[in-house]
Amino acid sequence: MSELVYVLNGSNLNMLGKREPHLYGHTTLAQVEADVTALAETLGLRCDFRQTNSEAEMVGWLQEAYEKDAGVVLNPAGFSFFSVPVLDAAKLLVRPLVEVHITNIHKREELYRHSLISTVATGVIAGLGVQGYALALHAMAQLLRS
Repeated sequence: MSELVYVLNGSNLNMLGKREPHLYGHTTLAQVEADVTALAETLGLRCDFRQTNSEAEMVGWLQEAYEKDAGVVLNPAGFSFFSVPVLDAAKLLVRPLVEVHITNIHKREELYRHSLISTVATGVIAGLGVQGYALALHAMAQLLRS
C-alpha cells in the first residue's frame, strides 16, 4: 500500500501566479497541484493536496494528518512567522514534515526570515520556486521508506 502524504498550502497561495509574480513566478497553484499529484503517483505516494487561508482549517488538517499517520509537505506561507497554533499542530506529527517556501525566506525582509515551523520540520526547502514541491516529494518518499 502506498504512503499517504498531505501537501498543505497556507494563506494567499491560492493567488499563486497572480500575486507578486516577480517573487513567486507565474505558475498557478492548480498547475503545482497537477504536477505534485502526478509525481506522487510515480513515487508510489498517495497525495492529498489542499490550500487554505484559514489558520483554524490548517490546524485541523495537520491534526487530521497526525490521525491518519501521514507525512506532510507544508508550505505554511504567512502562517510560518506568527502562528503558534499551526506550530503546535505540526508538533503532533510523528511522520516527516518537509517545509517548503517558494522564495528564499532568508533573503527576504526581516519579517519573513524566521519560520516557527522550521523548528519542528524534518527538513526545509526554500528559494527554489515551485520546484521545491517536487524536491520535497522526493525527500518525503525516501523518508517514509527508511
